[in-house]
Amino acid sequence: MSLAAESPSPSSPSSSSGSDDFAALLDAELELTSAADSASAGDPSAATDDDDEGGDEEEEEEDVVVVVEQEDAIVEQSSTKRRRVEDQHRHQAVVMKSDEDTVGSSKDVKIDECPPHPGFFGGLCYRCGRTQDEEDVPGVAFGYIHKGLRLGTTEIDRLRGADLKNLLRERKLVLILDLDHTLINSTKLFDLSAAENELGIQSAAKEVVPDRSLFTLETMQMLTKLRPFVRRFLKEASDMFEMYIYTMGDKAYAIEIAKLLDPDNVYFGSKVISNSDCTQRHQKGLDVVLGDESVAVILDDTEYVWQKHKENLILMERYHYFASSCRQFGFGARSLSETMQDERENDGALATILDVLERIHTIFFDPDDQKPLSSRDVRQVIKRVRQEVLQGCKLVFTRVFPLHQRPQDQMLWKMAEQLGAVCCTDVDSTVTHVVALDLGTEKARWAVSNKKFLVHPRWIEAANFRWQRQQEEDFPVARPKEKGKENAADAPISKENGDKNAADAASAKKGNENVADAASTKEGSKENADDAANSEEGSKENADDAANTEKSKENADDAANSEEGSKENADDAANAEKSKSDGAASGATGS
Repeated sequence: MSLAAESPSPSSPSSSSGSDDFAALLDAELELTSAADSASAGDPSAATDDDDEGGDEEEEEEDVVVVVEQEDAIVEQSSTKRRRVEDQHRHQAVVMKSDEDTVGSSKDVKIDECPPHPGFFGGLCYRCGRTQDEEDVPGVAFGYIHKGLRLGTTEIDRLRGADLKNLLRERKLVLILDLDHTLINSTKLFDLSAAENELGIQSAAKEVVPDRSLFTLETMQMLTKLRPFVRRFLKEASDMFEMYIYTMGDKAYAIEIAKLLDPDNVYFGSKVISNSDCTQRHQKGLDVVLGDESVAVILDDTEYVWQKHKENLILMERYHYFASSCRQFGFGARSLSETMQDERENDGALATILDVLERIHTIFFDPDDQKPLSSRDVRQVIKRVRQEVLQGCKLVFTRVFPLHQRPQDQMLWKMAEQLGAVCCTDVDSTVTHVVALDLGTEKARWAVSNKKFLVHPRWIEAANFRWQRQQEEDFPVARPKEKGKENAADAPISKENGDKNAADAASAKKGNENVADAASTKEGSKENADDAANSEEGSKENADDAANTEKSKENADDAANSEEGSKENADDAANAEKSKSDGAASGATGS
């Protein structure tokens, strides 16, 4: 047996689906083999008529015609899938001439020889039927298409090539969709918070109402919430993409979620990939996708699982509906479920990304592009669309990154450049934006005096998720006296300098000595914080020192950038008596 060498006809219902089409072909292949065996057993040409010995040549030719007609009748009566495979294999069939010394005729089909084996099904080569040996192990398992199916590299490339032709003919690309925090959010029942139980969220999940989005997975003791806009997203995306589900969850879980998202089985079919299908631990890869990388777009909330395919990835803003999800990622605020709120349908994350996907699809299939479709690469299109987001912006960062580290190596710097911005370290007349955490830096004051945009780092992060430049006034930089309120929401930037800088902000009268103590010993940091809390005069003197030296300025700001220093406020010691005591307490926390 062998798989079809060419892609199915455009009129075929499954012509646009790589894995579904392969599954149909494999089923038909097995049926055809069985039917051929049955037909050969009852082939009338195998018998000879003793009474016709010495018959003339015209009778022999007539027998040949009869045999061919009978075989054609068998083919006509076979199933649609069987005819499809028979047509695709016909070019491989070689009709052997009848032996002059025999009566009647015969027709043999020459099958490609193995090895190499194209693949194995149930431990047998589906071309020659040979049992799989140890040397035949290389290849990739495609258990989500057929249990026990393993394909060789050559066969995978052939199938991807055939699938690519179908997709481009239908003006479609491939879309890989993550589940958790991208299309849905799930939680175990025992992880529900007290507030969620008081609101009766379990009862709400059991109510059968039209277009409901909250479900109970009884067998798994879980609740699942569909992300707003997901149904419309899938419907519209299916017109532009051949879609796969790809999750690090278990197979049973993936199938249950697929039923919620696609109850009529019109979007995904067998294209549901789970952790058992991955070829590398804790990593996702396109090696198990029967779609070419040049047309594959990935939507996922986690970047590190796609180490080999970052250029195909569109990073999604995480969907945190349940309280357990917020706890998992360290958010102290109440969850959407606890506040009885949700993302907006029309301008939420999925609606925004659908617009991006439409633009990518339009650019890829641009009829004015002189490059052939088969030579185009969606990764270049994604890069181009991303660079348009902050095109024309020139950014300067001030005290956003850790000291003694190259800013060019920091994630935020790289993110801004990927969005099309130009990043630099010094201000000049061409700078458009200064990115800062507070107004207490020289560059921040320069931005204000020169009427430049002064924005919080979250402005860049929001542009990255939303794929469009955000309004600068929505991301203001806090004044020193307001900074304490903002610190709890600030993302931590440096943990290594946090303990030292927090201790600096709360050190007593001999600030330089206390800084050294805090950096060298955790206990010393706590003692310095207590000294600062008990000595108002010492705190004032230390605050003056911090205000008069550049090092103290940088340390005070770094305290706000550190992971644990994000809850502290180093500058409060110089502005109010209450702020001084807060700075002392933050010194203890930072240690």
